[in-house]
Amino acid sequence: MVDRNEIETLKASWRGALSAAHALAALEDRVVGLDPHADLDAAALEELARLAHANGLAAQALRGFIETMRARRAAGAV
Repeated sequence: MVDRNEIETLKASWRGALSAAHALAALEDRVVGLDPHADLDAAALEELARLAHANGLAAQALRGFIETMRARRAAGAV
């Protein structure tokens, strides 16, 4: 039987990962356009670190949940 809560959790985790990726992608033009001879200020580095961290966490959470789903199925729990 399908676990509807599991599917809804997967959807929520997916949306979180996409949202974090979109936030990171929004900085693409700024990062690509950086002057290689100029330094970044602390605020810019903090923003990049925050968004990169959020993206990594969201992706790992999604991956972890998918691995849990796979393990349950491999064990015949579903």
